[in-house]
Order: sequence, then structure tokens, then C-alpha cells
Amino acid sequence: MLLTIVRIVFAIVCIGTILTYVSTGPEALIDASEDPPGLIESHRFPAFIILLVVTQFFVVLDLLIPKKRIEVVSSIYFGLLVGSLLSYLFVLALAPAIQTWEYRDVVVLLTTLIFPYLTISMLLQTKDDFRFVIPYVEFSRELKGGRPLVVDSSSLIDGRIADIVETKILDAPMVVPQFVLHEIQEIADSSDKSRRTRGRRGLEVLAKLQNSPNAEIRMHETDSDEFKGMAVDHRLVALAKKLGGKVVTNDFNLNKVASVQGIEAINLNDVANSLKPRYLPGERLRIKVLKEGESQGQGVGYLDDGTMVVCEQSSHLVGKEIDLIVTSVLQSSAGRMIFGRQVHGTGSR
Repeated sequence: MLLTIVRIVFAIVCIGTILTYVSTGPEALIDASEDPPGLIESHRFPAFIILLVVTQFFVVLDLLIPKKRIEVVSSIYFGLLVGSLLSYLFVLALAPAIQTWEYRDVVVLLTTLIFPYLTISMLLQTKDDFRFVIPYVEFSRELKGGRPLVVDSSSLIDGRIADIVETKILDAPMVVPQFVLHEIQEIADSSDKSRRTRGRRGLEVLAKLQNSPNAEIRMHETDSDEFKGMAVDHRLVALAKKLGGKVVTNDFNLNKVASVQGIEAINLNDVANSLKPRYLPGERLRIKVLKEGESQGQGVGYLDDGTMVVCEQSSHLVGKEIDLIVTSVLQSSAGRMIFGRQVHGTGSR
């Protein structure tokens, strides 16, 4: 909105200045005795249109630049200072070449109008990429909370990230790259039913995050040539490095790629496992044996939170509930496994 106001003000200033110039001459505000050059004097309206189009052409170019946030007061102030200085130096450098040229004043007029606008626009658009430290004034990144979290497709499809956000323990902005959104959309459009279901769940989770008051979600648009030729995992790591953020995933391979390149990764499996109840050797559990294990005699069951429990010498008890004593616990990014043996002398049903 503020940048729109700047563009409107710029257009009004250009219209007034150019109209005054073609009507009464370059010295209109001081001495109206001089007239514009002959060609402009004889074609005032076409000259007005042409000069106005030249100035607004730069506004059109500015509109083609991707969306930007605005910090208006300081940006306009320093933009005017720098723009005026640059226009003065530019005219000073061209003075020997245009001193006797009939249209010298036209060049001065356009330069004085265009350079301040370009510097103001540049400051407004690049304040998050550069830090200008001036006494009592500082342009800094507009980030809420900590470092940004770059979210990959697996964490969105998994869905647990939405539950974590609802706990309000995340106060960092989450960034969803454009290529991740395209990847999820391709999965949602897959001809395979299971892949299509997973893709649609990813889109639903993303929509839930965007509507959540506890999350700050930003869609990050990347240039087509910015990460050209790179795999999605490497794009995510490169973007996290560029933004100074972390990668959020439940993909074990992406977790390793990020670690190798020195980028911190938050593995949702590790987060979930860290919140599961911990069982120590010697504790008792009661599970239902659902199937035989990979090794001979093993029976496999699951806790309510999905943790796999492997019980020795219980393959013949499939379909029954048994008590067991925990003998060891295996923890990894892929999940947690509990190993135990049946408590002898207890009934099973």
C-alpha cells in the first residue's frame, strides 16, 4: 500500500513538472522569459505524453519486480538524498557533452525525476538483504522469533508439524519454497491412489498451517535459474543456507545431507520420539502380539503411540495379549524399538 502511494505521488509530480516545463519553459519557476526548445514548443501535447511515458516506464519496470515489503519513511528520506546526489553527479558528468545541446534541460529534468525514484524503490525492496547502520536508524530483517524454518514436502505430508504448531512452542517463521509446493501438487495429481492421497493430505496440512493463528507461513518464490539442475533435497539445503535458517523434515536422507553441509535440520521423527514415554530395562508392558518377527520365535506388537515391541519366544502367541519385561530399547531417527521377553507365570489371552 505504501509503495503504491509512492508511485501515485511520483506520477503526480511527473505530470505537474512536465506540464509546467512544456507550457512555460525550463525556468518557469524562476523566470518565465525562456521557452522550451523549438520542437517541444511546436508540439507541446505530444512532448508532454512522451516525457510522461518515459518517466512512467520505470514504474512499469518496477512493477515487474516480485512483491516486496515496505519501510517507507527512512527509505524515502535516504532515497531522495542518494537519488538527488546521483542525478547531480550524472548531469555534472554529462555537462561537457550536452552544454550546447538544445535538449540539455530535458536530460536534466528526466534525470532529476528518475534517479530519486529508483533509489527509493531500491531501498524499499532490498532493506531485508542489506543492513544500513546509521545513527539511531537501522534497517534489519523483519523476522518474527528465531531463524526461519524451511519446510520440506515429507513433513507436510506427514502432518505432525501442524500438531506441533498448535502447541505454540514454535515462534519462528516457516518458509515453504515454491518447488516444494509444486512437488506436493504433482503427488496430489498422481494416478496412483496412495500417492494422490498423500499429496492431498500435504496440501490440507499446508492450508491448516496458513489458517493457524499460531504459525507464520511464507511462500518463498525462487527464480527458475536460482537452483537450476539441483535435486529437491539440495535445493532445500541451499535455500536454508541462503536464508540462514533450518530444515524441517522427517526424511532421513535429507537430514544427513543437511548435516554434511553444516545446516541444522529438525527431524520430526526425533521430535516425536523424544516425547514418547521412555521405558527402561526391567519395566513391564502389556501388548497384543500381532505378527511374527523377522527372527525365529519373535513376536511383534505395537504400543498405542506406534512404537514397535519385539518379544522373544512369543511367535506362537499371535493374536493374544501378554505381559513382558523390557530388556533393551533401540532409538534412531527412523523410530524407537523395544525388545523384551515374556513374563513367565502370567496368563495370556
